[in-house]
Amino acid sequence: MARLFRDSSRSRDPAAATTAPPLPSPLPDLGVALSAADLRATAYELLVAASRATGAKPLTYIPQSVTAAAKMKGAFGLGSSPSSNGGTAAVLELVRARMGVTEPTDARIRRALLRVAAGQLGRHAESMVWPLEFLQKCKASDFLDPLEYEAWQTRNFKLLEAGLLVHPIVPLKKSSISAKRMRQILHEAYDGKLETGRNSESMIRLRTAVMSLACRSLDETSDECHWADGFPLNLHIYKMLLEACFDVQEGSVVQEIDETMELLKKTWPIFGVNQMLHNLYFTWALFNHFVMLGQANNDLLCATENLLVEVAKDAKITKDPDYCDVLGSSLSSIMGWTEKRLLVYHETFNTGNIYSLQYIVSIGISTAKILVETQDISYEYHGGVKGDIDVVRSRIETYIRSSLRSAFAQTMEEGASKLSSRNRRPALSILAKKTSDLAIKEKNVYSPILKKWHPLPAGVAVATLHACFENELKQFTAGLTELTPDAAQVLKAADKLEKDLIHIAIEDSMDIADGGKSLVKQMPPYEAGTVMANLVKAWIKEQVDKLKGCTDQKLEQETWNPKDNNRDSFAPSSVEMLQLIEETFDAFFELSIPMHTTLLSDLTAGLDKCLHYYVSKVKYGCGTQSTVFPQLPHLTRCDVGSKLFKKNEKQQFPVKQGSQVGSTTGNEASSLPGLCFRINTLHFIQNELENLHMKTKACLRNAAQPDVAGGLNINFELSQAACQEGIRQLCETTAYMVIFNDLSHVLMDTLYVGSPASNRILPLLKELGPILRLVSSTVHSKVRNRLITALMKASFDAFLLVLLAGGPTRAFCCQDYQIIEDDFRALRGLYLTYSDGLPEELVAKASSEVKSILPLLRTDTETLIARFKKTISESYECTTKSRFPMPPVPPHWSPDNPNTILRVLCYRNEEAATKFLKKAYDLPKTL
Repeated sequence: MARLFRDSSRSRDPAAATTAPPLPSPLPDLGVALSAADLRATAYELLVAASRATGAKPLTYIPQSVTAAAKMKGAFGLGSSPSSNGGTAAVLELVRARMGVTEPTDARIRRALLRVAAGQLGRHAESMVWPLEFLQKCKASDFLDPLEYEAWQTRNFKLLEAGLLVHPIVPLKKSSISAKRMRQILHEAYDGKLETGRNSESMIRLRTAVMSLACRSLDETSDECHWADGFPLNLHIYKMLLEACFDVQEGSVVQEIDETMELLKKTWPIFGVNQMLHNLYFTWALFNHFVMLGQANNDLLCATENLLVEVAKDAKITKDPDYCDVLGSSLSSIMGWTEKRLLVYHETFNTGNIYSLQYIVSIGISTAKILVETQDISYEYHGGVKGDIDVVRSRIETYIRSSLRSAFAQTMEEGASKLSSRNRRPALSILAKKTSDLAIKEKNVYSPILKKWHPLPAGVAVATLHACFENELKQFTAGLTELTPDAAQVLKAADKLEKDLIHIAIEDSMDIADGGKSLVKQMPPYEAGTVMANLVKAWIKEQVDKLKGCTDQKLEQETWNPKDNNRDSFAPSSVEMLQLIEETFDAFFELSIPMHTTLLSDLTAGLDKCLHYYVSKVKYGCGTQSTVFPQLPHLTRCDVGSKLFKKNEKQQFPVKQGSQVGSTTGNEASSLPGLCFRINTLHFIQNELENLHMKTKACLRNAAQPDVAGGLNINFELSQAACQEGIRQLCETTAYMVIFNDLSHVLMDTLYVGSPASNRILPLLKELGPILRLVSSTVHSKVRNRLITALMKASFDAFLLVLLAGGPTRAFCCQDYQIIEDDFRALRGLYLTYSDGLPEELVAKASSEVKSILPLLRTDTETLIARFKKTISESYECTTKSRFPMPPVPPHWSPDNPNTILRVLCYRNEEAATKFLKKAYDLPKTL
């Protein structure tokens, strides 16, 4: 017995011994009204009877092995006891006390045994029917109370009934005469009509009936009597003896366990108990006392675990039906208790009793294995069919899954109750955190113990928790229609939980061949990121659609009139548009979702399209350079000697007239202030987009994703490019509008008309001054020079147009060159000297075309004609010497271009030029 137990000093706390309900009895009911007290009294009587030596020796007992007892006590951590030093009598005395037998009762039993021994010398205890012997040898005078004597008689009669009629070891035939006679005698006994005197006639009848039944045996050579070895009577009585092995007060087995056990073995022949039955029922008794003693003594568990190894061996070598019945009921009783707790081991075991978990699991697994291997049945409850599954792994997985599901459900209930009292965070976010904590606790506390029986306990646990949370998450996401901050928080928490669980699963599978891949396959992704991304995309579409509607509304309300906006020099609708865009970005970052490059890029792209649409409307209806630039008049030759421009004669130059600069009439939105207003608006948008870009990068840094911004399309490329191009187009359009419309009366209609000397550049310069001042005061400094540069280029283009396509009211001779050159120098000087002035290199570059053409005006006619013929012949194959093809108008005027030279000849006020043009092209003198 000693090897069953480990050192109890490490695990037993005597103060912790408490009383709890026992396990359900594994034995079927006796069918005879024998109480526990009756069985206990009988057990003690038979123990004392079996303890006597054969023959006429006194009723004493000498231990077979004092050395074995010493080893037993050492294993238990027990010292020598008074009983072990005082011999068997002392041990039996302790057993008496533990079984609740009084000293008078013990004395009566011993007297009766002496009487029996006197008449039965040499007979073994198992060859006698002790209730019969006691009835014959004991008298009423042996009892102080007549009622006690009657109860004692009744008990013995019931024992005879139970052992000989109800549970005989050899089954009775229905026609058995002996059985009928026995029933008749017992009926008289229960009615008080049976005299049990020593030699009474009724006693002789009783003995005859009893012995005829008790002497029946399966083995005809045996002289044993069979009255207490029938199942389950034998184990009901033996159970009472096993109770003497436990000290309820101390919460452990008794110190004299080896001596007590040796004493109990003396009764085995009477009860028909062998080592296998003893191992089985003592296993149940050990575990039952562990339960009853408050589950505080792990020595009892250790002994149960060790003894189950023997039970497993025994169960494989016997087919005895009674043993198999007891085996099934006893182990089922143990397993029922263990399973009930292992299926919720998170509730059952904590830091205070975690050490016992390994024993409980071992016992639960062992009982399950024995039952599956020996009971020819299929245990659906136990997780599988005999021979078809790994029982151990199946049970462990069942425990893990059941306990984790229970713990998860309890966590949900606790979270729900707390949330009702303080509704601060979404319940699922809290549940995700608690689930992660549960997984970590499982990995650190329970899995190291369960790994003894299963290679991947933590993996099974996290897979179970993954499925539990998945069910709740599916219900949550099924009802999601928009991504609120709370929803984003839940999805982020789910994503983090899943990563934590997968990490634990892979970590638990390091020693497995597939590295945990098969386990991860059991955990279908939550796809919280996909759900979040889809919701964000839906949110983005909603925001973009909303902005589109606002864009049209803002554009309908916008007048583009600077007079309607006294505060800023740009459109209020642009401020509102950018404010909406910024608010949308703020709302996006407030979602607190893990940044996905596609999501932010999608949002930017959608908003960029809306803003690009707005930008396109800023320049809409303002025209272009081509719509303002005048059509060139047909070529003519000078009428030498005639008066070029008669009084009241209408100018023939086909220019498009516009409103005067600063005029309060007409369309203010298309006036110079209105166009400047639009240019400022585009620059404002461009500048604010750069600020928005910097703010977005800052938000990414705050979201711990500073490296992502570089690879994201968050620059509003469409709108930025549209603003850049729009500013260019508006500057050109504004410049040409001013020069060719607003200033046509002092430029195209007047300059050099009739005579260069009489209509010079000064009127133009006087009207350009206020325009430049207006531009300087209204246009933003960052784009101001771009508009003035456009004005400069437009005025230079108009100056050349006067010289090369000014119509028949203009004519020049070589002597006019100096006037024209001085006028152009004055025009250039205006742009160099106004306010801060344009950079000289910029003015020089813009004036290079005019400077290249002016020398032609002082070149003599013969040289011009010769140069024209040379350039035209190089470009075309002339068929005759007098006729030439008409060269097309070049994109830029050039002194080497035939069309440019031809135009200088057309406006040359000399006869030679007129004759050449008449001969070469037959040009008219007037239109």
